[in-house]
Amino acid sequence: VSPLISLMKDQTDALRTCGYPAAALHSGMTPAERRQAHRLIDSGQCRLVLVSPERLVTDGFLALIENRGVRAFSVDEAHCISHWGHDFRPEYRRLAVLRERFPDAGIHAYTATATEQVRRDIIEQLGLRDPLVLVGRFDRPNLVYRVVPRHDRRTQVLDVVGRHPNEAVIVYCITRNDTEALAGHLTARGLRAAYYHAGLGPDERRAIQERFSREEFDVIVATVAFGMGIDRSNVRCVIHAGMPKSIEHYQQETGRAGRDGLEAECVLLYSPGDFLKWESVLLKTDREEFAEIDTAEASRRLLDEMRRYCSPSECRHKKLSEYFGQSYEKGNCGACDICLDECDEMVDGTLTAQKILSCVARVDQRFGVTHVAEVLHGSENQRILDFRHHQLSTYGLLKDVASRVIVNFIHQLVDQGLLTRTPGDRPILKLNDASRRVLRGDRRVRLVPPPARAVRTTRAAADSWSGVDRGLFESLRRLRLNLAQKRGVPPYVIFGDASLRDMARQRPKTRGDFLRIHGVGEKKLADFGDLFLEAIRRHGD
Repeated sequence: VSPLISLMKDQTDALRTCGYPAAALHSGMTPAERRQAHRLIDSGQCRLVLVSPERLVTDGFLALIENRGVRAFSVDEAHCISHWGHDFRPEYRRLAVLRERFPDAGIHAYTATATEQVRRDIIEQLGLRDPLVLVGRFDRPNLVYRVVPRHDRRTQVLDVVGRHPNEAVIVYCITRNDTEALAGHLTARGLRAAYYHAGLGPDERRAIQERFSREEFDVIVATVAFGMGIDRSNVRCVIHAGMPKSIEHYQQETGRAGRDGLEAECVLLYSPGDFLKWESVLLKTDREEFAEIDTAEASRRLLDEMRRYCSPSECRHKKLSEYFGQSYEKGNCGACDICLDECDEMVDGTLTAQKILSCVARVDQRFGVTHVAEVLHGSENQRILDFRHHQLSTYGLLKDVASRVIVNFIHQLVDQGLLTRTPGDRPILKLNDASRRVLRGDRRVRLVPPPARAVRTTRAAADSWSGVDRGLFESLRRLRLNLAQKRGVPPYVIFGDASLRDMARQRPKTRGDFLRIHGVGEKKLADFGDLFLEAIRRHGD
């Protein structure tokens, strides 16, 4: 049971390529395709059926499978069941009918992003009886996490994409307009890019997803509407051009990188303004939904956790693991900007903090982050002139510091509890007891300046390419793409990148050698072995 209609065809194609009898049923199929799937199910030949939750709970489908001896139901993306999750879908609540109609069948629920509260809700809503709860490791050691202050979105995205030539990259933006503008900019720079958002028609979205899966372009710029239906295993980079609205969303979206187990990069371009944008949108929306729970407060909590993740205080892998309730034992992950020593060290920012806190006091604790930053920078905008804040003693105290950097420093003070930011649609800054200790000189403050250090190559990335003939790897990629186009399936269904790298490393000469390659079984040996062995032989001639 899955909401990922666009993924079902890829999944069934992959299973059939391995010789496994599977079928799918969903609203995107033609009547002829549905009749064929029904015949396969009714004949008893089908071992696995992929179905959307809406179609599963129809009387027709339930009647079709009641006499087929169904042994188990697997509910994918199970966090969609819970109000406390990050992607609640009301239709998932109806899956409780499974326990009533199939009392002897096993029911399994799977999700990659469920806190303890969400796990409890899943158990309750599905009516599970004394379930075994298995929680795997949330950490993805092959992913390299970087959080970089955003100052020039287009240039920064181009720089990151440039580190992954001819590789799959997903770029997430907050708004639809941002996706279109950024995709246009990348295309104008000669990159194969497209945009995706919920404002496009269903057929257009489906076509873009399929083109991306089939490697017809490299970069897709999208809102959060994209991704759950994509199973492309060789996404080498995920860029967030704006801050996600929760750590759960971040974990889901970055988790689309490196699914083949090879190294992948995840870069978040962070601006405190993203927090304010999400806060305004979410809190207004949530007041109109689900009155039985305080979703406004839940949204604020998720946003606060996401902002704290963005602060450069400790290992990113450690923060993500601990958010989902798991300890992280490594002292140095070797796979994030903190542990790779790419961030500048915290410096004594006491004097800067005193200037900021003094400015908050001078504006009578009645204004927000942006206004205070502009007063300190010495801005001459009309609002500052109207309030005569250009006459304050703190006006222009940080004129040599960019406004965006001052904003970042203010948020660091808030995150350290040295300054209070009120809740609501128009939050303002307030001093607290800790603020006053800083102003008196009784407490030192450490601040992190914008990073200036170069990006470093990780050991995992170096190891994964060790011994690989890059030219042969590219040749095998072209062969894979050609075979995929002829069969009408995504290239990763033929072989994943990990298999191609292993071929380009070991250079097998016989069918026996080929069978020892990562991801090769008897079926793929029979279907593709001779073709790839010949390509490897020709490359060596």
